[in-house]
Amino acid sequence: MESQNLIVHQDLDAIMGTTTRIPRLLSAEGFPKWKYRIEKYIKMKDFKIWRSILRGPIRITSTLEDGTIIDKQVENYTDDDFERVEEQEKALATLTMALSPKIAQGFREYTLAKALWEALIEVYEGNEDLKQSRQDMLRQKFNMFNYVLGETLENQLQRFITLTTEMSSAGVMVTTSEINKKLLNSLPKSWDMNVSVIKKTKDLNRLSLSEIMAIIKACDLDDKQREINHVNSYSTANLGLQNNNTAFSSFTTLQNTQIQVP
Repeated sequence: MESQNLIVHQDLDAIMGTTTRIPRLLSAEGFPKWKYRIEKYIKMKDFKIWRSILRGPIRITSTLEDGTIIDKQVENYTDDDFERVEEQEKALATLTMALSPKIAQGFREYTLAKALWEALIEVYEGNEDLKQSRQDMLRQKFNMFNYVLGETLENQLQRFITLTTEMSSAGVMVTTSEINKKLLNSLPKSWDMNVSVIKKTKDLNRLSLSEIMAIIKACDLDDKQREINHVNSYSTANLGLQNNNTAFSSFTTLQNTQIQVP
């Protein structure tokens, strides 16, 4: 079991990435999340590499006496020139290593990081029609989002975060009020009273998603605490009743014993 869990964690690390392990693009379906993670990873490691990906290669030149600009010969490169070349090579290597072998095989023709990055976006995000179809699908998922029977509150909130993150990445525009109301309205029926109070006392147009989730979690903790207090009160009352019954029984036994003495 431990070995299986280790394998699962290793596979997850390969996809999500860690501070020391680059996130990998394994499938077309995972591209939106990978795109977000790889950007954060590269910026964390070396912002110059990310800048090089977006900017593209810099032509290293020299100027002749007559003002003509020509490509500089490698033997004339300065340390700064070599540093620029290294940045470009690091950028290409970083993106290439972030692709699974199967995916990387299809992009071997690209020798510049900027060209590779733009090709990945074109292939996996598609043209405008495909982008619009994805946006429509996400809007539909948002409109149909609801509580799943037997699901924990934490799992429901996590599903909602994942959905709204995908919508944001895909360019789906939804107001703060719409997001907050959708989440509140999707909570189980047992939450009706809490939802009503939140809607009446909070400004849903201004609260961020993280703030509304914090309020929901606080309500959940309060409800659990009240339930614990109720159980404790009931147990205490029963214990008191049992003690009284025991005392009464002992007193009755003592009286009967005294009466039977000759």
